Amino acid sequence: MTTSPPQPPQNPYAGQPAGYGPPPQQQQFPQYTDPGQQPQQPQQPGQEQYGGQQYQQPYGGEQYAGQQYQQDAGQQYPPQQGQYPGQQYQQDQSFPQQGYAPQGQMTCRFCGGYPAADATVRGHQGMIILMRWLKLTGPFCRTCGIASVRDMTSKSLWQGWWGIGSAIINPFIMLMNIGPMQKFKALPEPTPGPGRPMDPGKPLFQRPAIAMLILPIALIAAIVFANLNSTEAKAKIGACVVNKGTSVNPDVKVVDCASSEAEYKIVDKIDDSTDDGQCGENAEASYRYQNGSTKYVLCLTPVK
Repeated sequence: MTTSPPQPPQNPYAGQPAGYGPPPQQQQFPQYTDPGQQPQQPQQPGQEQYGGQQYQQPYGGEQYAGQQYQQDAGQQYPPQQGQYPGQQYQQDQSFPQQGYAPQGQMTCRFCGGYPAADATVRGHQGMIILMRWLKLTGPFCRTCGIASVRDMTSKSLWQGWWGIGSAIINPFIMLMNIGPMQKFKALPEPTPGPGRPMDPGKPLFQRPAIAMLILPIALIAAIVFANLNSTEAKAKIGACVVNKGTSVNPDVKVVDCASSEAEYKIVDKIDDSTDDGQCGENAEASYRYQNGSTKYVLCLTPVK
């Protein structure tokens, strides 16, 4: 008895491999709905279904909440939260938010307050041989500007005199702060900004640093007084002198001729020379002086 080998399943779709073709239809089951649920509306073009709810695109000419809106800069867009129906609100730049200056208004670099003025406050430090120029650029509000001038000038009063060059420059540096100070004082009281303003502190004339202003004044006065009362300045023909030193190391001082101290009377004075041979016959003694480039000869005769 002969049997034929098992045959592969027949493909009802010609030209396609076995196992391919339209998928078999699944058995349909009846759909059950909630009696309280609204019947689903047919989807319209431009609408999408999200979680069983209908969503409509509000722009591009589509419907939004029963109103027509167009995406145009000149058209009103859908009302935002907090907008009342029938009213349109626009952001006005003339009413700034709290803590921020109006558009185009200069603000303080420290506290952000306004109005502010652009100025540079300067200071100086003397270090015997070296020196430093200090500056602080604006803009400043009234409060921070006054505080900057007082602080920089106070430091210059303490630190600006230590050196020959610094003692000459420092007064001019402090005088340059008068202009910025007047500019800051002309500003109104600032509107507070997001930062904390500087502390102006006490005025300069109520601070201990102002005492340092007396030092250069006293020094200049002492130099002037010494020069006016020096022998060179007072030693003129007809004046009387006294030698408070020795013959080897004389120390000649000018005194009143009516004084009992008067020893010699000046009969001639030769500047820019130490040659006492130029004194005339009336001179019985001489006094030669030289200190650096300063030199002169006093021709003397005893007081009778």
